[in-house]
Amino acid sequence: MRRVVITGIGVVAPGRPGTKEFWSLLTDGRTATRAITLFDASGFRSRIAAEADFDPQESGLSAEQAARLDRAAQFAVVSAREALADSGLAGSGSYEATRTGVTLGSALGCTTGLDAEYGVVSERGTRTLVDHTKAVPHLYDYFVPSSMAAEVARTAGAQGPVALVSTGCTSGLDAIGHAVDLVREGSADVMVTGAAEAPITPITAACFDAIRATSTRNDEPETASRPFDRTRNGFVLGEGAAVLVIEEYEHARARRAHIYAEISGFASRSNAYHMTGLRPDGIEMAAAITAALAEAELVPGDIDYINAHGSGTKQNDKHETEAFKRSLGQRAYEVPVSSVKSMIGHSLGAIGALEVAACALAIEHDTVPPTANLHEPDPACDLDYTPLTARRQRTDAVLTVGSGFGGFQSAMILTSPNLKADR
Repeated sequence: MRRVVITGIGVVAPGRPGTKEFWSLLTDGRTATRAITLFDASGFRSRIAAEADFDPQESGLSAEQAARLDRAAQFAVVSAREALADSGLAGSGSYEATRTGVTLGSALGCTTGLDAEYGVVSERGTRTLVDHTKAVPHLYDYFVPSSMAAEVARTAGAQGPVALVSTGCTSGLDAIGHAVDLVREGSADVMVTGAAEAPITPITAACFDAIRATSTRNDEPETASRPFDRTRNGFVLGEGAAVLVIEEYEHARARRAHIYAEISGFASRSNAYHMTGLRPDGIEMAAAITAALAEAELVPGDIDYINAHGSGTKQNDKHETEAFKRSLGQRAYEVPVSSVKSMIGHSLGAIGALEVAACALAIEHDTVPPTANLHEPDPACDLDYTPLTARRQRTDAVLTVGSGFGGFQSAMILTSPNLKADR
């Protein structure tokens, strides 16, 4: 089977854009959750989010792109450019366009643009379109989420397979998993893959207010995201993007590319149970973890770090704690676990890709990011959740998981590029 490795990383995350800034925020244990500034949230139940400090033109986009592209698409393009430059492929001529593809994940697509344009072309409170001539000429791009993947393909000059994956909060993981499959089966040698989301809009805030899923710790936004803590009361909405360049191992070696990590295993499952509910025993997430381990040809004792979904909802944190115990046995009590959502919030479809980027960097730097704001552990969450402070340790094999509305459960294994040679 063809091996697949990560050779480039690009990130736009809450806080300042860029992979170095992202990794610094995580390892310092700082939080980017603040009061919402992107719209007037005064009438909402939850008025906090983790926003990216992002200016499109400062980030290298043209004035035309800044005007035309939705915020999520802007994140995707900027992240893709950084990833391609980081990989050494940008402008190198060392990859074939027809052997290069794109898979991007997004739960909501171009929500920012759609939310704004709905108010332009319709009467509030009715379903009657008023004046379509007032709509921006690129409204169609907002309406079709795959436009983001097409924009990244243009950025990369990719003429191979291109797709957008939308599976709720596992979209980023699933998009990367799909890209890995395409490289393994020989449909591509290089894939530009990841996810982007810009969901901090009135319609999204209203959606999660309605089901009471988001935190109401409005007076303490910096500490509102607190996965696995006894006092947690919901997740904090985030935004951003992470794009990776992945390629076939021998292709990367031939051009002497820097390899961050190998993607060794991936699996997904559905609970076929409830749109927002989770089975308390975590059996479907456990099944995905077990399948990913088998594909990676690893056993539970090989795992050095677990990047948890760790959304900060009562239901999810208990669900995945049980899933880790069910799939990893005694190793679940021995291996460090953490949730980066404690620092950058939950960016829905983008978060899985951001977490894969964090896992690749954890392998690169032999460092486990912490779980911020974890002061009072929930007795039902009784694993080592790496509270408050990053931990330096050898990190050769990492498990990252995602859980999404609709019952989607995904798991991915990343390993050090030297792990197989060392065994």
